[in-house]
Order: sequence, then structure tokens, then C-alpha cells
Amino acid sequence: MAYLITGGCGFVGSNLAAELLRRGEEIVIIDNLVRNGAESNLAWLRQLGEFAFHRMDIRNADELERIFQDYELQCVFHLAGQVAMTTSLENPRADFDINVGGSMNMLECLRRFAPGASYVYASSNKVYRPLPDDALRETATRYEPIGDPAIVEQAPLEFLTPYGCSKGAADQYALEYARNFGLHTVVFRHSTIYGGRQHATFDQGWVGWFCGLALATIADPATSFTINGNGKQVRDLLHVSDAVACYLAAHRNIAAARGQVFNIGGGVANSMSLRELFAHLEAELGVRLNPRELPMRANDQKYFVADNKKAAAYLSWHPQMSKAEGIADALDWEQRRLAGGPA
Repeated sequence: MAYLITGGCGFVGSNLAAELLRRGEEIVIIDNLVRNGAESNLAWLRQLGEFAFHRMDIRNADELERIFQDYELQCVFHLAGQVAMTTSLENPRADFDINVGGSMNMLECLRRFAPGASYVYASSNKVYRPLPDDALRETATRYEPIGDPAIVEQAPLEFLTPYGCSKGAADQYALEYARNFGLHTVVFRHSTIYGGRQHATFDQGWVGWFCGLALATIADPATSFTINGNGKQVRDLLHVSDAVACYLAAHRNIAAARGQVFNIGGGVANSMSLRELFAHLEAELGVRLNPRELPMRANDQKYFVADNKKAAAYLSWHPQMSKAEGIADALDWEQRRLAGGPA
């Protein structure tokens, strides 16, 4: 009985695969290796143990069917997808084909060939309606909600940008396949995940991206970079080790979790704005960062912090790593990567 991980050479996927390999589990990885760092992550995983790897795209329904027919699957972690809001605006058709079409291929294969398997889908907080300005207060370093500090699963949905539409559609299809076909599907709506093996870019993986820029500033104090907005936008930070634990908890508790959606993040205690991250990095590294402000991205959320109570109740899961510990780990990874670090 194998675990299938789509996007298994990506950031979260490779960390999840590594943990399963350490446990001696049989795993099958699907990845098209187009994202920055994917080939490096694959090489790293091959140092950890044996597994089946298939270089393929989830948009290819025929190839995907063969995977589901060739292996007896107990769990599918669907992490592959188009991950950037900016990319979805540049090419909305590709965003749709990957996130909606590819996810439909996954669900149909699950329904036809592995109806007893667990299926955990990585959705996004971008499916929620942004809090309006009159529901927020602005402080010196962050935006804060006037009401509850964390967002629950019953919050209003609003699929803004093509990325929000595609992730939201796949999210809803996963839930409907539990209701209508009896499949064991679970949806995770994530906030910010960060940590080791994240090859961050300017539009995806902001904690790692700014850790890299802070390290570059040590080498060259004149280093400057841009941010969208005033830097007071807030997210809750979830270290990848806690995300991996949550995915495994969903499979372990699938009888209770099936057909459910969960907001998954670091929670209020691990919330942080860009400005607060900059101040933390400056104190840790003894540098002065030089951000330059650009206009706020349209439809971006000024505040999102996940309420983890439902995940705690259904999955017996709580984040374990503090943001200070997690940022230290992210900095260590970036230092080793920039130095030509781990394979």
C-alpha cells in the first residue's frame, strides 16, 4: 500500500516525502520538475531512500490513470499545482488547466481506481473574501482585525483573481466528491508555509525570499528590493515540519476528517507582517534592510490568520514550532543553499 504525492519534488511535497521515507513507507512521486529547485529536491530525496518517481504532468489524464492502475494506493497527497497569483494573471488559461483540470483528473482517477484511499488537497486562503478596510485597524507595524483575530472555515468565500478561482474550484470539487461519490477527501486551506527546501521566488514563498535578501544585504549593505504595499500585511507562519505532521494526521484520522475543510496555519501566536519580519531579520543578522514600496497588489488580503481549532478537534493537531525557531531554520537553509549547500 503506497502513498502518492503529486508535486513531490516541490517544497512541501519533498518534506512530506522525506518524512515518509524515514518511516519506511512505500511512496510514489509525480512531478514535472519545472519549478525552481525541483531537480535539487529530487536528488536530495534519492539520497534518503528508494521510491518510485514519475516525471509527468497532472494534466495528462492517460498517464495519471496508469499510475493509479499500477500501484495500490492508501493515500493521495495532491500538492501539484500552479502556485502564484501573479502567474495566474499572466496566463489564466494555464492556471485553470493545471489547478482545475489537473485536479479533476486526480479526482476521477481516485473515484475509478482507488475509492478507498485518503485524498488530501492543498488549497489556499485566497478562496476567502478579504476583510474589508472597516474591519481592520492599522498599527505602526501591522493590520489587525477589529473582531476575531483568526479566520474560521465558515468565513465568506470569494474567489478573486484567476488563482483564487482555480484553487477554489478544485477545493469545492474535492468536497463534492466526498458528498456525491463517498470518497475520503480532505481540503486544507493554507496560510504561509515556510522552512527548509523552499526555493523561494519573488511571488511565492515570501519568508524564504526575504531571508535570502537579508543575507544578501550582509554581503552588500546597499542591496535594495521592492514590496507590494506598506509591508503591514499579516499572515500566520506555519513551519513545513508542522505542515507535514498535519498531512499525516489527516490520513491517520480520515474516518473523522473525510469530507471536511480545514484552515491550516501557524495561528495568532505565529502571525507576522512583512515589517515585523524585516525587524526580526535586522535584529538577528545585524543588518539594515532597504525595502522600496510599490502599490498594493489588487485583491491581496491585508490580513489572514488561520483558526486551527477545527484541525485540533478532528486531527488532534497543533503547530509545534514557533516563528522565531522557524525563521532561524529558514535562514540556516538559505545560508546553506546560497553557499552551494545541500544537494
